[in-house]
Amino acid sequence: MWEARAADGRGADLLAWARAQRLPARPLRRETFRAPQDRVLVVTWWAAEYDADLPELPEPPGELVTRAVHRWRFESLGAD
Repeated sequence: MWEARAADGRGADLLAWARAQRLPARPLRRETFRAPQDRVLVVTWWAAEYDADLPELPEPPGELVTRAVHRWRFESLGAD
């Protein structure tokens, strides 16, 4: 999971930037979200072990964000 908060007035720019980023390998699924305070979230699903070396979205240009990107890795426990 990749999450960033846009600089003031740059939410649409950050969203467009995140959507334009291509990974060197294709995940099973990739979904993009937005939230209040111009936050952008990208979640990718992979057919890989939890500790596998997987590609991640890079840091966006500094003028688009208010802080460094947050990244978390989760392990699926199945759907209900």
